[in-house]
Amino acid sequence: MKSLLIRLTHGLYDQDIAPQERELVVQWHSMKLLTLIEGKYQFSSQYRAGIISLTQTCGAYLQTIGESIRDHFIDTANLMGAKNGDLVIAQRLLGKRGGPSAKVILVVGRSETFSVAIVAQKNSTLVLQDIRTEQPSGFSLIDLPDTSEGSVYQINNQTGTITAYLGNLSDPKVDEKIVLALYNKHDEFEQEVLEMAASFPKVVDASLYPDRRDLRHLPFCTIDPVTAKDFDDAICYIPKTNTLYVAIADVSEYVKPFGAIDAEAIYRSFSIYLPHRSIPMLPRELSETLCSLQPLVDRLAYTFELKINPSTYEVDSFELYESIIHSHRRFSYEDIDAFLSGNLEASNEKEALTLAYIPALNDLTGKLREERYKKGYHFRSSELEMRIDEAGNIIKTEFAVETPSHGLIEDCMLLANKAAASMYERGVFRIHETPSALKLQSLYQELASIGIFVEFQGSIKDTITAIQAEAEKRDLTSEVDTLIIRAQMQARYAPYNLGHFGLGFDHYTHFTSPIRRYSDLIVHRLLKAIKAGDTEEGSYVLRNIESLCTSISEKEREASDIEIRFQERKFARWAHTVIGQSFKARVMRAEDQIIAEIHDVVTGAKVNVSTQFGLMLFDDIIVKIETSNLATAKITGSFVSRGEKETDE
Repeated sequence: MKSLLIRLTHGLYDQDIAPQERELVVQWHSMKLLTLIEGKYQFSSQYRAGIISLTQTCGAYLQTIGESIRDHFIDTANLMGAKNGDLVIAQRLLGKRGGPSAKVILVVGRSETFSVAIVAQKNSTLVLQDIRTEQPSGFSLIDLPDTSEGSVYQINNQTGTITAYLGNLSDPKVDEKIVLALYNKHDEFEQEVLEMAASFPKVVDASLYPDRRDLRHLPFCTIDPVTAKDFDDAICYIPKTNTLYVAIADVSEYVKPFGAIDAEAIYRSFSIYLPHRSIPMLPRELSETLCSLQPLVDRLAYTFELKINPSTYEVDSFELYESIIHSHRRFSYEDIDAFLSGNLEASNEKEALTLAYIPALNDLTGKLREERYKKGYHFRSSELEMRIDEAGNIIKTEFAVETPSHGLIEDCMLLANKAAASMYERGVFRIHETPSALKLQSLYQELASIGIFVEFQGSIKDTITAIQAEAEKRDLTSEVDTLIIRAQMQARYAPYNLGHFGLGFDHYTHFTSPIRRYSDLIVHRLLKAIKAGDTEEGSYVLRNIESLCTSISEKEREASDIEIRFQERKFARWAHTVIGQSFKARVMRAEDQIIAEIHDVVTGAKVNVSTQFGLMLFDDIIVKIETSNLATAKITGSFVSRGEKETDE
């Protein structure tokens, strides 16, 4: 439902209406909620679609979807029975003083289409209650196939039906099912999709592609995590001519618009990466085999050939074309780091050819990074990595450390993404807007609480650089960078360019990961249409670009939420086994609620700490685990004592 509302906000062509949506569109048009102009349905100017957010006193706000405008206030008398979280169509009210206001015309569904509920004790009685709100879900236990305590179910909020039994909360493997069920994600592909993916040849026959640039003689290699199975990108650098080749899997050659694979890819929009496995956007026959730039086999690629000025470290010129490559070697990050530190040697001729240019490329990307940081930012916050065993319990957690190999690959990909974004004015851009004055003021207040008093330096860039320098003196580099990131706008996809604040780029998009991001696949299709002068294809790609950008931005947040919520559930299971024990932690939030992050036998678990007067942001403490709620994944603890400042050994 939300997808339909977003598309109608931007304009939905008649031929793009799904069969199950047409009845609603026709009905709303007959109610004059929609206009129909030149075959395109769109909300009339006085109507808005959005989500109801009830206030604590009276009335509510309409959080509009599909467009960035101010929330509209809705008086209680104008709610028409809408509840918190409902999806509605509302009419703007004109002529009233103050902020924008509206009234509900139709309640069309729930913003959270799916929820998860658990059979739990409430007032000495077993009831089915929502795991998020801990409120009764409205279903009688008589309707359930398993009424034992801890039984978990998925609920479709639109139809008011129980759609799946997920298992019992006592089983650690149910954690994955819960987080996927909340967003109705699934690993399995429909048979039609699998059959289409299996219909492609198992090998690439170069003779069938005479118009592609043959780059198989070049010593390409891939550099990825050791556990990676899908290889989106391969690189090759020729130091003599300062030429960098960035070859990206040519997914668009196989996944065509209107097909079953494309429809499923749009629905998923992103691959999801959990500690123990991935849930791919594309069938594994493509994502891990035919599209993946595996070593020692021919593969179709879409390649940027970039000429880099050795004096200015700018791209003097570039060419983009369809190609065939033959990756000489698959390296892990650890392999390249070992080579750069003198601890790895080539074991054969092909490895020698690829490793030969790595030192020069490392020097080049290091210089590129220095230039980038003059306008953009270097944030030292770390990504949490978690390992779990076959039973679904934590083995180990640690924060990832960025190494030279990570930086090398990242800056190669940034060059390709920048080049792609420079080739069109309307399409898919990756934008990151400048932080609002309100967010910056909140940041400055947080910093003042730990003794960092901010003086504006004439620009946001210089001010943040000064903050980071002060944080480094206090050995709070990653912690303060986390606060700065939290104060920023969220990066998103947009049809028009607004620049990328964090990277300091005037133009930026996502081009380099079409196996795992639908945005990149759209960019490939658009660039191919532009290069071919195919205005018809280009117009098709752009036809619903506004709603597509909004939709994939939302799907990106969903994928990220799933990965975070999964980790939270695993931490809650760990905490449940150590109730009453004490651990070293650091205070990461100290506003209304004290939240500490454990840095001990496990790292990264968030604990709600009972109020202790005098605790401040980034204080090191000892916290005792008091409770761990497996349903809500919330851990509570009590302050034991102040701890010693952590130091690097």
